[in-house]
Amino acid sequence: MNLNVTGAFIYFTIPILGGIPITQTTVSSLIVAIVVIIASIRLGKNLKKRPDGVQVLVEKGVTMLYDMVAESMGEHNLHWAPFIGTIFLSSILGSLIGMTGFLRSSTADLSCTLTWAVLVSLIIWYNGIRNNGFVGWLKGFTEPIVVMTPMNVISEIAQPVSMAFRHFGNVAGGGVITSILYVALSMLSTAVLGAIANTKIVPIALLIAGAALLVLFKQKTHKKLHAVIGAVCAVLGLFGVLQAFGLLEGVPVLALGIPAVLSCYFDIFSGFVQAYVFMLLTMVYIGNSCPPPETREAVQS
Repeated sequence: MNLNVTGAFIYFTIPILGGIPITQTTVSSLIVAIVVIIASIRLGKNLKKRPDGVQVLVEKGVTMLYDMVAESMGEHNLHWAPFIGTIFLSSILGSLIGMTGFLRSSTADLSCTLTWAVLVSLIIWYNGIRNNGFVGWLKGFTEPIVVMTPMNVISEIAQPVSMAFRHFGNVAGGGVITSILYVALSMLSTAVLGAIANTKIVPIALLIAGAALLVLFKQKTHKKLHAVIGAVCAVLGLFGVLQAFGLLEGVPVLALGIPAVLSCYFDIFSGFVQAYVFMLLTMVYIGNSCPPPETREAVQS
């Protein structure tokens, strides 16, 4: 994950309208949009009546999306499925793009998730005005009693804010944790291997001791414990020997692997979860603002 804790880096500024900054998030979002468009065009071409290969997976995914929209929003809201799918794909790819190592996760920028959340709120308000009229929409803030109006207004404002911060906080927080852990392990690697490699005798002794533990205690009762201790000693001894001879100078050995595993968790697993939650909330909120025609007519009458 490529994450600058201080914020998105500004590549350059377009000198119009007071200056439009082109940031890492802008570039990442543009790349994600291009990937989604190209993939949609490519996968939508030359469709077969008897699908096979990739077409089967695509049709399965589209079917699952429409089924989910129908279940959460109702059959009358199936026309929102492309929008819901676009939000989900943009969120997933926006999180995964940070794993390239040179691009920033667009979802790790509050401006990105807040834009999506505000867009969803605008859609909800538009549907409320279209279904109930502007006056009827305003009356909704006074229900169930007029005293609740301030709370209803705050709730409308808090809705997009909570959606944006939930998604942004999980992705950005994961990047910060990964970065901090990488720095800590790098410092620990320098300290431990530096101390071990201070004299060439120590790492050689550790290497021999580790190898002995791995070989001599295979048949003992606590062979797993001895194997772990032996492996640790052997690895530290090996890295210490390489450090002592200048072959690993400046390489943060102890930082290799662990941050990458955490990055996979925060970028892949957490990214999918947050994208699903954002999509689900979007369906629920828009679905509530677009009731079935019969319900809408009954309310208006």
